[in-house]
Amino acid sequence: MDWQKQGWFVCACFLGFVTSVQSIRREEFFPFGPDAGDQLLEPGNDRTHQLNLDNPVLFYDGTFNNIFINTNGFVATTEPTSESTYLGKMPPKFGMIAALQGDLDTSDGVGKVFFRQDSRPVVLRRAAEHINRAFPEDDEVDPTHAVVVTWVDVAPHEPQTRGDGAHKKRNTFQLVIPSLKTASYAILLYERDGIQFSSTPVEDSTVVMHAGFSKGLVRRFLFSSQGQYYRTSTDEEASVRALAKETNSGLSGVWVYEIGTSPYFSNVAPGEVTDLPTEAPAPAADSRLHEYTDGQVKYSPYEPDPGQVEIHPIQYLPRQPDNPEVVVVDDTDINVDVFSYNLGTCANNRNKCSQFADCRDYSSGFCCHCRPGYYGSGIQCVADGKPQRMNGKIHGQVFVGNSPSPVEFTSNDLHSYVVVNDGRSYIAISDIPTNVGPSLAPLAALGGVIGWAFALEQPGFKNGFSIIGGEFTRQAEVTFLPGNEKLIIRQEFKGTDELDHLVVSTTLNGRVPNVPPGSTVQIDPYSEVYQYNNNLITSSSTRDYIVSMPDGSTDTRTYQWRQTISFQSCQHGDALRDVKPSQMLNVDQVFSMYDANNKLIRFAMSNKIGDVNGGQLEENPCFTGRHGCDTNAVCRPGQGTQFTCQCVAGFNGDGRICHDIDECREESQACGSNSICNNQPGTFRCECKDGYQFGSDGRTCIDADRPVDHCEEGTHDCDIPERAQCSYTGGSAYICSCLPGFLGDGRNCQDIDECQTGRCHSDAVCINTHGSFICQCRPGYRGDGFHCTSGRIKTRCETHRDSLLGETEFGPRGPRPPVGHYIPTCDENGEYESMQCHSGIGYCWCVDRNGQEIPGTRSGPGSQPMCLDHGGLPPPVRPTPRPVVDVLAPGTHLLFAQSGRIEHVPLEGYEMKKNDAKTVLHLPEKVIIGVAYDCVEKMVYWTDITSPSISKARLQGGEPTSVIRSDLSSPEGIAIDHLGRTMFWTDSMKDCIEVASLDGSQRRVIINTDLVNPRAIITDPVNGNLYWADWNREAPKIETSYLDGSNRRVLVKDDLRLPNGLTFDSQSSLLCWADAGTHKMECVHPGRGDRRKVLEGIQYPFGITSFGKNIYYTDWQREAVVAVDRYAGRESDEFQPQKRTKLYGIATVYSQCPSGQNYCSVNNGGCTHLCLATPNGRSCKCPDNAVEVGCVERGGGY
Repeated sequence: MDWQKQGWFVCACFLGFVTSVQSIRREEFFPFGPDAGDQLLEPGNDRTHQLNLDNPVLFYDGTFNNIFINTNGFVATTEPTSESTYLGKMPPKFGMIAALQGDLDTSDGVGKVFFRQDSRPVVLRRAAEHINRAFPEDDEVDPTHAVVVTWVDVAPHEPQTRGDGAHKKRNTFQLVIPSLKTASYAILLYERDGIQFSSTPVEDSTVVMHAGFSKGLVRRFLFSSQGQYYRTSTDEEASVRALAKETNSGLSGVWVYEIGTSPYFSNVAPGEVTDLPTEAPAPAADSRLHEYTDGQVKYSPYEPDPGQVEIHPIQYLPRQPDNPEVVVVDDTDINVDVFSYNLGTCANNRNKCSQFADCRDYSSGFCCHCRPGYYGSGIQCVADGKPQRMNGKIHGQVFVGNSPSPVEFTSNDLHSYVVVNDGRSYIAISDIPTNVGPSLAPLAALGGVIGWAFALEQPGFKNGFSIIGGEFTRQAEVTFLPGNEKLIIRQEFKGTDELDHLVVSTTLNGRVPNVPPGSTVQIDPYSEVYQYNNNLITSSSTRDYIVSMPDGSTDTRTYQWRQTISFQSCQHGDALRDVKPSQMLNVDQVFSMYDANNKLIRFAMSNKIGDVNGGQLEENPCFTGRHGCDTNAVCRPGQGTQFTCQCVAGFNGDGRICHDIDECREESQACGSNSICNNQPGTFRCECKDGYQFGSDGRTCIDADRPVDHCEEGTHDCDIPERAQCSYTGGSAYICSCLPGFLGDGRNCQDIDECQTGRCHSDAVCINTHGSFICQCRPGYRGDGFHCTSGRIKTRCETHRDSLLGETEFGPRGPRPPVGHYIPTCDENGEYESMQCHSGIGYCWCVDRNGQEIPGTRSGPGSQPMCLDHGGLPPPVRPTPRPVVDVLAPGTHLLFAQSGRIEHVPLEGYEMKKNDAKTVLHLPEKVIIGVAYDCVEKMVYWTDITSPSISKARLQGGEPTSVIRSDLSSPEGIAIDHLGRTMFWTDSMKDCIEVASLDGSQRRVIINTDLVNPRAIITDPVNGNLYWADWNREAPKIETSYLDGSNRRVLVKDDLRLPNGLTFDSQSSLLCWADAGTHKMECVHPGRGDRRKVLEGIQYPFGITSFGKNIYYTDWQREAVVAVDRYAGRESDEFQPQKRTKLYGIATVYSQCPSGQNYCSVNNGGCTHLCLATPNGRSCKCPDNAVEVGCVERGGGY
């Protein structure tokens, strides 16, 4: 994910390559027009369209869910009044963002106003580039949504009368409003030569056009007054014309402003970079830019001169049959060893194929073939349409001009990025000294091989990676004319690394002609013919370039280019059968720039691979690159100009907007033990923890210093523990064996159905279980299942109890056991109660089915252990361990506390499946108050106020575990941060809020003032916020803070009485509560403060949780779980458990974790102990009374 923030190095780097020294051109606007998904404003004068926003815009201190787009060059926050009330008047009386406001007209059919909402990553990244460049001292921002409005070729409403010909002139400009949750920005782009008039006629005069921002009228107690406003132009026409020439963002014609923030706002903040680099001579205009249609710049096709295309025949040696390992290509200028496939079969060579390829056997050997949705050589496969990156180092020596001393290259970084679905490539080389930088600027093809490798394919043709993958050797010879300077470029492409980046090593040796410092280089479009034959590809061409000298003169120069690419191909299949013997690479929009200040060379170009003779021009957007698909999508051509966009592997969405899939979050077992899973764009990466290294399988992390006990570490490949056993045999070896009751090799074990062999009595029922079976006498019979007789005999517990009662004394009130004797208690089926107590001394303990005390469970007087019911069934003949927790089926469930038990009811959609409700956990004599769920480990956490404690149990089966048992008084509410792996709870007697790791360690009090009766608590992990309710009878309130306890503030304090329950819906960002005093259910947006009522007339709510459109709450009076449709504002269902007692806390068990991450999600946020997220970072905190050494605290800005 980090690449998204690396400055110029994404699609928007085009801006940094060329235009940082000149005003922007129309094609450098954000995409607009029908192909970009825009709507078109109705033609005419003073037309307005109300746009209902999917996500709000913040303007000054307001939040707006609707905006109004107007012909006259502005966007309003309320429906604008008649144009006569604001033309020539700044500020207006309503909220306005004026890109360039005047009396404009689009009724002639030439001018147009386009608009849309957009959340595509390519658009948001470009917006972030502009914002972060304009505010270099601020933290970088990443907008989540944007509005794009473009006024194209708009004319004044009436011809001006001053004789300046303004009626023939047109203006073009763009407004982009990118937003994130807490701020909105305005990016204004004015085309070079795009402001052709600066005033418009109004009645009998002309008025200067205006740009700026106005809050509009603000209502006071008795009157209204003008609110804040900010003007970016003055009453002088020169200030309007300057908008296309000057800047506050470091880029001519681009202006950036922060226009709204939440929760506090002072005034519009302009960008801070007003200086521009020295302007270089503009490159010659592209003669192919000749028309504008439907908001898009159209290019006439580049047609190479057939007379200039020379196809040079090549000679090669076929693969030598006596040596299947190496083929040596003998050429007078190169000597490259080309490796071929080993002979063999897929059985012992499958690991040589890409993980996205299939191995296929042939009579003479095997080949790897990429699966559908991927392309490459089979050894290397990448996803269709996925953007590609290349990283590498440059070494060598280069002489410049007549200099006797070379410039040394020692590990200079080379980076490249390709937007595959339209063939655009970007290259940067760092640390280039000024005495050689300008002289290397003509060599755009230095990194252009990646453009060939991932060029946009025309029908029937393949780019380089599709044919040969990412492992090859490229050698190029460049001869400069007329001086015959020669430069040799050798590049070793080593395939893709663990991040799927192409890795290359480059060596430069030779001499290049001198290009004076301060010069610029213009490279014309060119074509290059590639010839393919077995393991060798060759190409040659002659290229012209123009050097613009610092004194203004120009010099046209030429060099000849010859290159050879050698690679390994599979000789056994027909992988290269469909490859054309010759293909032409067309390269246009070539830009080259040496940045002397940063010592960088930057190149950009568009690449298409197709017919050497030009062929028929393809109009389908998939082949022209003008499709509007997301950069992480592949364009699928249809009939004619029809096409579809499909997100590449590792992303999901509709193709125009693709979002990265977080495999680390969605696949908990993506990486093995002792490893860390790091999500990457479109994929993920497993890294071993310190002290571990990858084993032979490339996935399992093993101790770097000693043999591994795979059985102990859980890194073996035996079947699951319920079916098989792993036995360590020394070193790193182990054996797998099936458990009794299963059959197999230990790696795959199948259950044996003992009931098929008639093992039980004829009057018994046989029940097959995993690895075992149960014999149970039929109703009316007694026995162990092997032998059944009619009638009922005493159970072991009854026999035990009655034998002791036989020794009792008789008093006036009946039998009384002797003092000091323990008498067991039996349930209604005669089995031992799971908890037994000695009435004389007050001790209690847990027992098994046979009445035997379970070690470690005995408690002293006044407290009781947590004992789980054994159930009423007789013991099986060969019992298997029965999980203490009744395992939940897959899906979404509700968990709720009811006195000494935790129960569940599954959800089907939003409906409660009442017939499937059951008790998950039975804890007699306990009073469970709060319930929370950890979706990562599938664990339920609860608070108990009888023997104050916090405990947990795994819902997939397992025994309860006490997490915290000390220094608690009355723990009630509990909440989990599943991203930061922490839990938060309220203590209503200690009047505090604490946090701890999920294992109970690293406790820390984060709030301990101004609390009276805190109860409900909930987390918003993604945004780093904490919410809680205090039902203090004198002053009830709902408060919030960051997860570290900072930035504490009151959200709601009016019209509250007993706010018992809280829930936060991450989808709508609404915080909802149920009040047992006002008998209302209400919600509020914490960022906006807009409070609304959901339902009135509820009785006595306690706990509350949400799922989708429903809110579910527990009610003490109704002794039920009640479902509320919060959109319809009515109750939709009710569930009353069989046991009728008070219901307490309730939580939603999700089938998978909600999407999102925070700053503590990976590597504990870099903290040594507690990592507590905040909206813009995280705090590293030490636990209270910490005795550990090495704990480092950092504030919330970290």
